Amino acid sequence: MRIDLDVPGNPVRTMWDRLSWIPGGKTLFSRAIGRAARYTGSIRAKVVHLEKGRAEVVMPDRPAVRNHLRSVHAVALANLAELTGNVAVAYTLPDDARFIVAGMDLEYVKKARGPITGRCEVEVPPTSERQQIDVPVTLHDASGDVVVRATLRTLVGPKKKG
Repeated sequence: MRIDLDVPGNPVRTMWDRLSWIPGGKTLFSRAIGRAARYTGSIRAKVVHLEKGRAEVVMPDRPAVRNHLRSVHAVALANLAELTGNVAVAYTLPDDARFIVAGMDLEYVKKARGPITGRCEVEVPPTSERQQIDVPVTLHDASGDVVVRATLRTLVGPKKKG
């Protein structure tokens, strides 16, 4: 299963709405996102909740995402923050809009160990007018403590025509 992001409509919203309620659907959706954005797929995160302006994504703790200190690597955490913010934005955008992350600010609050949950709540513009939005994301460990605070500087604009 693959998501083609350069098609008419909102393929992220369409696929989530079709798959999320069926058994295994969230896993299929998450794998499709990982294939569409290949580097993102390397952390094997699962989108567990998605609605307009909100997302929750869980990344399992496994050796491939750990550093030499046996905590989750900073780059894996950055990848999870970007994925969490991106699916919240992508799901919410109007059908004629697209986006790209132009920058990220990350504050690493404490060592991340165990499964990490990304949460995002964002106001997404209702039009495809060119603008920058700040997308706040927090990453939490299993006890609920914040391990990372992130802000994605996201550029929104109209899809290319033709």
